[in-house]
Amino acid sequence: MIAHGALDHEELAALGLDPTRVLDFSSNINPCGPPARVRQALAAYDPAPYPDRRAWALRERLAQHHGCRAANILIGNGASEVIHLVARLLCPGDRTLVIAPTFGEYAHASRLAGARVISVVCDEARQFALDLSACLAAIRAARPRLVWLCAPNNPTGTLLDEETLQNLAQASRQQGGLLVIDRAYAGIERSAMDEAVDRLPPDGLIRLYSLTKRYALAGLRLGYLVAEEAICTALAELQPPWSVNGAAQVAGLAALEAEAEVTASLAQWWALSDQLRAGLVELGLRVLPSALPFMLVHAGNGAAVRAALLQRGCLVRDCASFGLPHLVRVAPRRATDNAVLIEQWSELCRRPS
Repeated sequence: MIAHGALDHEELAALGLDPTRVLDFSSNINPCGPPARVRQALAAYDPAPYPDRRAWALRERLAQHHGCRAANILIGNGASEVIHLVARLLCPGDRTLVIAPTFGEYAHASRLAGARVISVVCDEARQFALDLSACLAAIRAARPRLVWLCAPNNPTGTLLDEETLQNLAQASRQQGGLLVIDRAYAGIERSAMDEAVDRLPPDGLIRLYSLTKRYALAGLRLGYLVAEEAICTALAELQPPWSVNGAAQVAGLAALEAEAEVTASLAQWWALSDQLRAGLVELGLRVLPSALPFMLVHAGNGAAVRAALLQRGCLVRDCASFGLPHLVRVAPRRATDNAVLIEQWSELCRRPS
């Protein structure tokens, strides 16, 4: 089983912990919550009818945003479903390349599809900066069917410029493969970023998106991809009918109409991130740079720190599954919650070893 953030109610039950009394700092979700327009749309939603099986209205709206056709959009039950569909369709018995450390589902989905997974690991000593030469060499040597890249990256919070992405896409095409760019964290960087990559033609490129982080819709599971029409058509054949529920479709449409509110919340999100970072640094903890609101923190033994904080009602993300067992990932919450985490971590720091 692949490790993820968020509360695991089975784990909490085994530990005798009440989920309503645990603060989740492990999930990268907008702490300001869903836009008011989304809450209103959900309050008016009638759950009786079947949902649109292909989420036509939402696909049409997203196609306008990306400057493509609805036929180039596939909506999924979260980006995770889309990742697994792509792997099932495109890499059975082939090779895939994962640029790591990164989201574990890329490698997991590839292996489930029967692919051999090759990794290029970015070095912490270089602040996890992507080594383009090493990646291009690996693509030429392995000739992978898919190259998986998270940009901006989870868990390191590193960014990539459009030129680097174009170079990776071109190299993948030259070797008969496709670059899969996971853009789940696009649009939550501190500064407004050039979104030209989100409007690139879908030829020879697959882009993944999530509506759950920026718009705080994680409980509804809503993600999508932009790709060539033939790929989207083939993926739709693999997808179970009614995969995307009606509430998620309604919420997605409402979220896209609430861009001004969400953009305003981004400043609050970053203020909360800065507050949390300052508090952790004041405890003497080493917090790594990040272009995204969440952050990696040196913990010595990440699993032990996670377990100790969980017993104190605070959940952070142990990064052992990313190959970084000495780190934990922490995402900001509201100011009062951040203060609780700082207080509980402070007590851990004072506790005799």
